[in-house]
Amino acid sequence: MSNISVSTCPSELDVEQWERLTRRAFVNVFLHPAALNAVRATGFADLQVLLAWDESVAPRQLAGVWALQRESFASFIPPLLAAPAYNYAFLSGPIVDPALKNEVIEAFFEAIVIEPKLPNVLRLNCLDAESDSYFAILKALETNAWRALTLAERDRPFAFKDATKPSGSTRKKLRQSWNRLSALGTVEIVNERDPLCVKEAFETFLAMEAASWKGAQRTALLSKAKDAAFARRLIGDLAHAHSASVAVMTVDGRAIACQVLLYCGAMAYTWKTAFDSDFAKYSPGMVLLDRVTERLLSSGLVEAIESCSPEGGFMAQLWVGRRSTVDLLVQLDDKHSLTFILAALVDSAWTYAKRLRNAVRPRTQPPRMKPSTPASG
Repeated sequence: MSNISVSTCPSELDVEQWERLTRRAFVNVFLHPAALNAVRATGFADLQVLLAWDESVAPRQLAGVWALQRESFASFIPPLLAAPAYNYAFLSGPIVDPALKNEVIEAFFEAIVIEPKLPNVLRLNCLDAESDSYFAILKALETNAWRALTLAERDRPFAFKDATKPSGSTRKKLRQSWNRLSALGTVEIVNERDPLCVKEAFETFLAMEAASWKGAQRTALLSKAKDAAFARRLIGDLAHAHSASVAVMTVDGRAIACQVLLYCGAMAYTWKTAFDSDFAKYSPGMVLLDRVTERLLSSGLVEAIESCSPEGGFMAQLWVGRRSTVDLLVQLDDKHSLTFILAALVDSAWTYAKRLRNAVRPRTQPPRMKPSTPASG
């Protein structure tokens, strides 16, 4: 009989329990208590939080955290559970105690199956395919003979201490860009962790993003009031938990690039970036990220940096490290589900469309180097 119990009350999750778990597990900052509270406080997603408890010790110990969101295709089609748990989260995997990974994942799935209010179809996008929890998910699916469909597989950039530098030509271009910026005036990079400084810097980022092509295409955070309110609450709450910062690069005091960073354990996450289009020819976003990467990995506090970018982007030119990413569709029973079929068709079509888009977009890929799983701190 399993010693793992599962509850679905997010108010039970406090920072102390979270921190004890993340000291021994592979982390996911998008499941931070502050992040989940920001989602609930703003009503940004129909959040379903699962907490796994090890009942074999007293007092019981948190052994796993997973959050998903309820999504519907149409009123006449049953909903599904989707991860990442909210928009602007870029990883979907649960956090599990590695010593209890199989028991925790099995208990999560069982809790979903027996709860009549929770859908039995799960769409899990952006799963880290090299984490303990992913292999435990595969084992549970095989053991129970549940339906599973792999929708997409790809690599995402990943920086870690022992990775080699990018190509010599890329390094040369970065040095040239820095020197050209320095010729314009005094170049400074500030990356404060004080909550008030983070909030002020985040407003600089929001304004810069809104003034960019993202603003013109209505994809900037400020383009939608609900998204802006959530983002401000998310970064503000994480900043108070010392889990967010905004690196700002200036030339003679003028902000020309911003990189929003999140932190969990010994992992940093490059969440959002923006730059002043007047300085586009100097590649300020790349220059800033390169300098920030070097500073973080040499700080002694950060062992790896997660790009949160399954599509690669410009980070693929800066970091040679890669981790595998998988999108998975799961049905936790043996019935013929319209939701499963429709989700498979929609996601497959969307994946195909993105492949066509990327096929005609020029991309420069660095040599592949697959790192080992970093310690979480």
